[in-house]
Amino acid sequence: MVKRVLFVCSGNVDRSPTAEALLKGRKGLDVRSAGTWEAARTAVSKELIDWTDSIFVMEEHHKEALKRIDPKAENKIIVLDIDDHYLKNDPELVRILKEKLSKYFGDIL
Repeated sequence: MVKRVLFVCSGNVDRSPTAEALLKGRKGLDVRSAGTWEAARTAVSKELIDWTDSIFVMEEHHKEALKRIDPKAENKIIVLDIDDHYLKNDPELVRILKEKLSKYFGDIL
């Protein structure tokens, strides 16, 4: 069975695409990313929320934005607490993501 994972940040430019890239192509996972802003590269939608099994958001306000789209999403959201001051694929961002995601995907990171 494939686990569907969604990573969410604000603009879907730096943090969530970096997280997506870490897990993309891993056996047993279907991974996507999106942003909460209307102008995000890929904007989060009710359809994406329904598609996913787990949602990893970068900050608490992303969780609140998703709950406004679908209040039932709360039980599949995990807040990573990663501030918005990293560029895509920043080595420090990758290190932090690996550290925080290891408890969920430890054996495949």
